[in-house]
Amino acid sequence: MAVTARTLFAPLGPTYDRYGALLSFGQDPRWRRFLVSRLQVGAGDTVLDVATGTGLVARELVRRFGCSVVGIDQSPEMLAVARERTRGLPVELVEGRAEALPFADGEFASLTVTYLLRYVDDPGATVRELARVVRPGGTVAMLEFAVPRGVWRPLWELWVRAGLPGAGRLISPGWHEVGRFLGPSIRGFWAHHDIAVHPVSDVGCAVSQELKCATAVAHPTPCTHTFWMPVTSGAMSCAETIMLAVNDSSFPSPAR
Repeated sequence: MAVTARTLFAPLGPTYDRYGALLSFGQDPRWRRFLVSRLQVGAGDTVLDVATGTGLVARELVRRFGCSVVGIDQSPEMLAVARERTRGLPVELVEGRAEALPFADGEFASLTVTYLLRYVDDPGATVRELARVVRPGGTVAMLEFAVPRGVWRPLWELWVRAGLPGAGRLISPGWHEVGRFLGPSIRGFWAHHDIAVHPVSDVGCAVSQELKCATAVAHPTPCTHTFWMPVTSGAMSCAETIMLAVNDSSFPSPAR
């Protein structure tokens, strides 16, 4: 993840869960629960949670499946909060970068990752690296903000341009910076990756524009099945999941 993301979110750890839920009108926790619900893992499995932050998804994985979790994040500040909030749970926390995971090929049953692709220089290489550490038959489940369509787009623009920065200003200088940052970041990512091919094409997956709004559609390849699912159905979706079912663990690792 880019240094700007690390410095932007580092001071927010103690308040991240509370204000993340508040500023998303309660949707962020629901989106994360939906992400976890897409997995099929057992109590004896270990799941890797990338960009684990304060451990929100890690805790939901343990709650839902009783599995073990390894959470990795580049922010020591966020990990310090996660350690407090996962105390007593089967969660191991590691400091590291998603672009160069310190794990063996096929080490994990499945993998979750939240709000990552906007912060990496090469989304395709990062997705390859994520898939590398998941064993055949596992799933890579990614959650990312989306830009809603139709009549909802002006309302979204109003919120990210004025409401979110204004609300952030009332909370703290750090949240004000996040409020100013998120709208352009989300908008810019989807403008660049509008066909939804770039983030996953390098692992051999062809994903078309219409799949962004599909309920569950898969395109098989020798390596993976991939589909996009809106967390909220229809044009008002403000978050989407990207699912990769790993059928072959022989993904080339990016240069380190």
